[in-house]
Amino acid sequence: MKKKTKKVDRFFVLLGQRLLDFFQSAGEMLLLLVEAILWCKVVFRNLDKVLPQMGKIGADSLPIASLTAIFVGFVLALQTGVALQQFGQEEDLGAIVSIGMARELGPVLTAILVIGRIGAAITAEIATMSVSEEIDALRTLSINPVRYLVMPRFLACITMLPILVIYVDFIGTLGGAAVAKAYFKVPFLAYFDNVADYLTFEDMAKGLVKSVVFGVIISIVSCHKGLTTTGGPGEVGLATTNSVVISFVSVYVFNYFVTRLWLE
Repeated sequence: MKKKTKKVDRFFVLLGQRLLDFFQSAGEMLLLLVEAILWCKVVFRNLDKVLPQMGKIGADSLPIASLTAIFVGFVLALQTGVALQQFGQEEDLGAIVSIGMARELGPVLTAILVIGRIGAAITAEIATMSVSEEIDALRTLSINPVRYLVMPRFLACITMLPILVIYVDFIGTLGGAAVAKAYFKVPFLAYFDNVADYLTFEDMAKGLVKSVVFGVIISIVSCHKGLTTTGGPGEVGLATTNSVVISFVSVYVFNYFVTRLWLE
């Protein structure tokens, strides 16, 4: 009986500690976000740091974004077309693919792509600087790490992610058009007329708002995990893994709540 009581006590102690760690990390990330926003006032004096980050997130991501988007468009059109074909509604493929890409698949898939490609790299880079005491050296030189490291990555994420989402939406819709023409004999003109009839600015706006939210999540989580890394080089890999996992979960959670907000 005593052993069982000790196990229960240990469980609640561990649960309490995890909850405290969670709220502490959430608070630190919120403060980091506020500080990053405040440092945006010096963006024009730091364009030499912001523009390279924008290039990494934007232009350098185009090849993998194109490949991802076009095959997602293929699959979405193929799966949807089979169902619509049973009711003779293949001409509605354009609306379904374009709206699906704009509202959900475009923002979420782009965020996942950026987390794996950019978020992990940001965490690894800053974590390496932390464990090698380069962050302390910056503070010694009176250089604020948030202004020097976080703000450029934060701005790059929230500006380039919406642009990437628009590109992914466009390529995915083109992929859907190719499948609609090849498998379901839907003419390109009919497909894109259907897109024009049903895809609205509101649909695009919803996806772009999500992309900005995801950009904030990716940049802040990645930078926070990098800045708080301590120990040796082995901790860099652990911090990178934690950053990717937390970013993934946060994107899924916030995607639900932003979507739910639109429905109210």
